[in-house]
Amino acid sequence: MEKLTYILGNELAEAFAEAGYDPAGVVVKVSDRPDLCEFQSSAAMPLAKTAHKAPLAIAEDVKAACDRMGRSFEIEAVRPGFLNMTVKPEFLADYIARMAKDSKCGIPEAEEAKKIIVDYGGPNVAKPLHVGHLRAAVIGESIKRILRAVGHDVLGDVHLGDWGLQIGLIIAELRVRNPELPYFDENADTYPEEAPFTISELEEIYPFASAKSKTDEAFREEALKATSELQSGRKGYRALWQKIMEISTRDLKKNYERLDVHFDLWKGESDVQEYIPGLIADLEERGIAKTDQGALIVDVSEEGDKKEVPPCIIRKSDGAALYATTDIATIYERMKLYHPDKIVYVVDKRQAMHFVQVFRTVRKAGITDEGTELVHVGFGTMNGKDGKPFKTRDGGVMRLESLLNEIEEGMETKIRDNKNVREEDAKKTAEMVALSAVKYGDLSNQAAKDYVFDTEKFTSFEGNTGPYILYTIVRCKSILERAGISEEEALNYSFRTPSGEAEKALMLDLADFGPVVADAARELAPHRICAYIYRLSNSFNHFYHGTRILAEEDASQKNYYLALLALTEKVLLCGINLLGFSAPDHM
Repeated sequence: MEKLTYILGNELAEAFAEAGYDPAGVVVKVSDRPDLCEFQSSAAMPLAKTAHKAPLAIAEDVKAACDRMGRSFEIEAVRPGFLNMTVKPEFLADYIARMAKDSKCGIPEAEEAKKIIVDYGGPNVAKPLHVGHLRAAVIGESIKRILRAVGHDVLGDVHLGDWGLQIGLIIAELRVRNPELPYFDENADTYPEEAPFTISELEEIYPFASAKSKTDEAFREEALKATSELQSGRKGYRALWQKIMEISTRDLKKNYERLDVHFDLWKGESDVQEYIPGLIADLEERGIAKTDQGALIVDVSEEGDKKEVPPCIIRKSDGAALYATTDIATIYERMKLYHPDKIVYVVDKRQAMHFVQVFRTVRKAGITDEGTELVHVGFGTMNGKDGKPFKTRDGGVMRLESLLNEIEEGMETKIRDNKNVREEDAKKTAEMVALSAVKYGDLSNQAAKDYVFDTEKFTSFEGNTGPYILYTIVRCKSILERAGISEEEALNYSFRTPSGEAEKALMLDLADFGPVVADAARELAPHRICAYIYRLSNSFNHFYHGTRILAEEDASQKNYYLALLALTEKVLLCGINLLGFSAPDHM
């Protein structure tokens, strides 16, 4: 469905041509001054020089042409040459009626559908998800959904950390604790089907082994040796690694499911190890990589750099590969298997230099196609009220599971106290509302900014919060329920010309949904969706409080109100789905 601004822009361009001016640069946008007009164009301004005329005179000529031709808007020429536009109510009603019939609520298709991989998640196996993993998962999931909504073919990849020293540490510690296990017998041919540990035991082993390696040099050497032997293909260690992967992945999937975060690909660093030797050899042979103090590096500095960009190290002096090496190999595999037009990395903004180095290396090496976009969406930290990274009360790193439990329990108490939800539905409703609080609280902030995770604020049913948005949706559901009709039935009612200011404002906000989603997809910016659904919720609630919907005696007028309400519900539901959460039927 065409954006409202495109339709208005085309009509205005015709008027420019009718008035004798070049229509090529005509653009209409939502007004920055809604107190003056609804839409605006400055297209007359740049024509002054070529037309040898004052911008205001050009704007007045265009206004006259619009008046002669009959446009879908009222127009006014104002100093120094702006064209202020107000949509005619009957045209707006027709546009909203068409939007109600559109399965995508007016979301436009991207001009060019692309194959895109979104890399988000990035947890290390054998460790529980903690609050530091929240932003990558939540932002990445929303970006994936937004890109799909405008027609792109998108794959989401968790990209596990499953091949580094942390695995060697676990193997070394298990060998100390259980040396009799067959995994440590180099002559063993078979291994138990059941893992020699639970997820809880595994999660205890890693931090214990990590701390131990910092004070026990001999143990650290054993861990490094185990890592090397695993990566060289030692059978017992590979079998043990498989058990670590099975147990960890099962637990990760359970926790991501709880967040309503879903990956198409469950790949990790281990999947690209086979490519690394060949890639390194190729870079050396072509002179792209060179030896410097024993390490193999790629010079990625470029003329015009405002600050120093260090070389990308792809092999350390001891022969070990690094994260950069793995990321380069991962891009190589993605190009080989999926041929993406774009790869988006949703990773902490503190990794910005790492991605500059990696992206420049793969471009220099010709690993990506000429037009392939590589994008790093860097996000800020989630902080506590003290402005420091979010911690438990005793100062430890909070598990994501614990944070969700805490918020769900508080929300369930609120919901039970309200007594608007059946007893048996209270827990499920609390889970949905809590997830909206967590996700909206995160996504409503621009990704690159640090933000304070304020539980009390985010779980409030008032203000710019997830629960407030859900409350608005539930209000719509409740009215339709009391009217005895479904959303689908209500959307088949006729839309009338808005007679009041609140109705028209609501219609204009509804019409803006498609453009907002298109902008969010182009900018990879979920916070734009948040700002929009908050604005729409406010518009609807203003309309609701000033309108007697169910008490309206004129049946056709009442049906029109219900249609407007149903479309609001449909758009809000579509909006929260793009953010990655859903709404209950009652709250």
